[in-house]
Amino acid sequence: MSTPGAALLDRPSVSGAGKGLAMQLLLAVVSGGYAVGAALNWGSEEVAEIMGDFGLSAAGLLAAVSCYTYARAIDSRERPAWLLFAFSSLMGAGGNAVWGWYEVILGEEVPKPSVADFAFLCFAPPAIVGLLVLAKRPVTRAGWVCLGLDSWLIGGSLLTLSWSLALAHAARTAQSGAPGSVPRAALSLAYPLLDIALVSMVLVLHFRRSETNRSAVNTAIAALALTVLSDALFTSPLLSAEYQSGQLLDAGWFAGSLLLAYAPWGARRLHPGPEPAGRPRQDRPHSRPITGSLPALTPYLAAAVCTLGILYNVVDGRKVDRMVVFTGCTVVLALVIRQGIMLLDNIALTQELAQKENHFRSLVQGSSDVIMIAAPTGTLRYVSPAAAGVYGREAEELVGSELATLIHPDDLGRVVHEVRRFLAAPPTEEPTTRIECRFKSGGGEWLNVESTVNRHQGGLILNSRDVTERVRLQAQLQHSAEHDPLTDLPNRALFTRRVRQALTGRRAGDRSTAVLFIDLDGFKAVNDTIGHQAGDELLVEAARRLQDSVRAGDTAARLGGDEFAALILGDGNRDPSAREYQARDIADRLRATLSQPYRIGGSEVRVAASIGVAFADPGITPSDLMRNADLAMYRAKAGGKDRVEMYAPQMQAEVVRKAELAGRLRTALHEGEFALLHQPVVSLATGEVSAVAAQARWRSAQGILFTPAEFLRVAEYSEGGGGGAGGAGGSGAPAGADAARTAELGRWLLEEAVEQAADRHRAGHDVPVAVRMTAQRLLDRSMPLGSVEALLTRHGLPSGALVLELAVSDPRVPFDDLERRLTALHRLGVGISLDGFGSGYAAISALRRLPVDMLKLDRGLVEGVAESARLHKITAGLLRIANDLGMRSVADGVDLPEQVLALRAMGCTHGQGMAFSGPLDEYRLRRALVRGTFPVPGGAAQPALAGGSPGGSMALRRGSHNETPVPPT
Repeated sequence: MSTPGAALLDRPSVSGAGKGLAMQLLLAVVSGGYAVGAALNWGSEEVAEIMGDFGLSAAGLLAAVSCYTYARAIDSRERPAWLLFAFSSLMGAGGNAVWGWYEVILGEEVPKPSVADFAFLCFAPPAIVGLLVLAKRPVTRAGWVCLGLDSWLIGGSLLTLSWSLALAHAARTAQSGAPGSVPRAALSLAYPLLDIALVSMVLVLHFRRSETNRSAVNTAIAALALTVLSDALFTSPLLSAEYQSGQLLDAGWFAGSLLLAYAPWGARRLHPGPEPAGRPRQDRPHSRPITGSLPALTPYLAAAVCTLGILYNVVDGRKVDRMVVFTGCTVVLALVIRQGIMLLDNIALTQELAQKENHFRSLVQGSSDVIMIAAPTGTLRYVSPAAAGVYGREAEELVGSELATLIHPDDLGRVVHEVRRFLAAPPTEEPTTRIECRFKSGGGEWLNVESTVNRHQGGLILNSRDVTERVRLQAQLQHSAEHDPLTDLPNRALFTRRVRQALTGRRAGDRSTAVLFIDLDGFKAVNDTIGHQAGDELLVEAARRLQDSVRAGDTAARLGGDEFAALILGDGNRDPSAREYQARDIADRLRATLSQPYRIGGSEVRVAASIGVAFADPGITPSDLMRNADLAMYRAKAGGKDRVEMYAPQMQAEVVRKAELAGRLRTALHEGEFALLHQPVVSLATGEVSAVAAQARWRSAQGILFTPAEFLRVAEYSEGGGGGAGGAGGSGAPAGADAARTAELGRWLLEEAVEQAADRHRAGHDVPVAVRMTAQRLLDRSMPLGSVEALLTRHGLPSGALVLELAVSDPRVPFDDLERRLTALHRLGVGISLDGFGSGYAAISALRRLPVDMLKLDRGLVEGVAESARLHKITAGLLRIANDLGMRSVADGVDLPEQVLALRAMGCTHGQGMAFSGPLDEYRLRRALVRGTFPVPGGAAQPALAGGSPGGSMALRRGSHNETPVPPT
């Protein structure tokens, strides 16, 4: 493992560094040029005076404008400081301008004192206040006291030295009483005293400066220090008497003004920006120990300077000045007080540090997580005692070992990459990172460890915990989310992802890759006959056979229920016939394997397999490929089951056609394109109309009426009785959207039939209306309880005028709920007719449990009753049951006179069909009801009223005579 603490070197902006370097060079050239000119006395006394006065004034004015502009540009607490610096520079510029007015313009000697002196004296106070604004403010009272003491230590020591060297002479001159001596002495004292105060603030600020915009502040401090140094040289007895404008001393003031003008702008361009990656802020003090110790040495340096001032007087043999003694004593007293405060502060800090150290040591040693500190070389420097419980290894054993030797080799590269990336990121943007890897325990096994990583002196701090159980649980949950809980085969989600990988990975474009959809034929019968437990055992055995039959690289999956799937990866064969032969061969072997007998609970169970195959043609998506295989599987089931069907594009076209027809049906339902017709139910004995059966018709755009068997074929409905009383439904159970649309049509049929029957009832035609309804729809939750009763009440139709023709053909119908619902309706007077009697599986159960008033013979029995002796006997037996139970009987599909005679001879009471009338619109129906009876054939008679559609009569024919032929599509 390479050094984990290695950091990327930061690269400052090339353009920013270039501009800053250019400004520095320009500043050095201008300042150096001024110094050279001053050293050569500018060639003439007149030029020297101009450059020494107005040159310094221009430099000061430039500094004032620069600081003022910078103060306007920033929005922070530093703004007042830069405004004060601008004011100080303006005062200096004004003083030099006044000086030049006297020397250059008027050609006179500058008077003492003058306006220039006033301006120069106003230079230091604003600068001192500005430095105080930039200083780091103490947070405690002791801090403020130490700040004041430090300032006096520096200022008092400088005052002692200055007084001994020069200021005492000025003070004695003021006491001499000579004319004009007092103002001159005051000026000579004011300049050094203000400079001493300014130097004190410069030194104090250097050790207490704020961290914000450090480069600009440091440059400003350097500029003020250079100005103060020039002032000190000017006030010294050696130079003050012989000073003339334009001399070399002016170069110091000039450079100080230019440096102050440069400070806020040039220094900001060279600002280093964020810390270099991998070098935390706390590492810097360790690389600069001397600089960090200077603030502590400041009081001792000040005391040393004060001592030098006193020694100067003693060594020179002079009498010790009282001012020196007083100032020295105050400096010593301030030093003692400051040291006392520091001692108390150090004692408090030591106690607090000890408490915190004990606190954190207790936290580290008592933590259940392992805390490790790694050096930049990757060597472990510290390991907490929790390592014994987590890793099974003592902490002392791990200290000194390489971190790389403890990480699993397969995880090492990833860990090193993450550590390097983390150390290269700025600490402010990413203070921590998280790493998961396998860690070698004391027993030799690999533990899953999660570590939170922080930077520490170029190395790392790792807070690690054992997450082996969590990783194991996550893997278990992931397996459960992607596998079927019963068979442990991949589920639909995982199978879909592997199909997507096969279509987009390195096998993309392989046309021989195939998907097989498998459905177990007869599985439902196994559940219904021997129970769900046996069904589960059969599914487990089928899954095992499927898994054993596919190749190692293929995928077998359970999609749900008794549906399975297999992904067969191709071998790159592009021959269509060869790939189809190979896929069919695999599918046939799977079909044969899955169709073999199963031993379940000591008995032998047989199921078959219908398999659909689809190939990965170019550009196909995973969802389309699986949909194609699903369509092929359903075609195999529709074609007789226990077979293999290859997908063909026309299968999808058929689905599209059905979807379009379903859309047309939905549109017709919402736009009112359905019409309601009624077919009379006639007494076979008298010919009287005893009831009318409601039937729905769809009027197409061409005016053709389509029967329910035609427009509901998409919903997999059959009309059962060929347009019998219900017309809108049949024996099948729709699913999904088709079921919703068919239910909506059924509700429309019931409400329309009740409304028209109520109108006929008010017109004097008291003939009941029969509405066909499936048991599923009667129990549908979308049709709330009481809806039939509420419908009768709303339209004012007596309950006895409604007959519900019930079709019971689905074994999933709960008979208990159906019995309760029909009993409630029967008590209200609603008639109950058992539709399709003789064809449904539940006829006997319905007769035994349901409150049935009437039996309606299935059309299949009526059609051949006159020709087939076998059907004659079956029909006669069913009619005998109805008569014995005291029920009326209705024959559906009575189209021929001989059928009327045969049924009447068997005891059938009523008939419905083309032998009497076809379906009629409301106008023709009322005409028939006014007539009241139809001729009952006693021989070879013709029907009394043929036809039924509003557009004309309908020819007699066998089969579904009441259905309008479907036009060619």
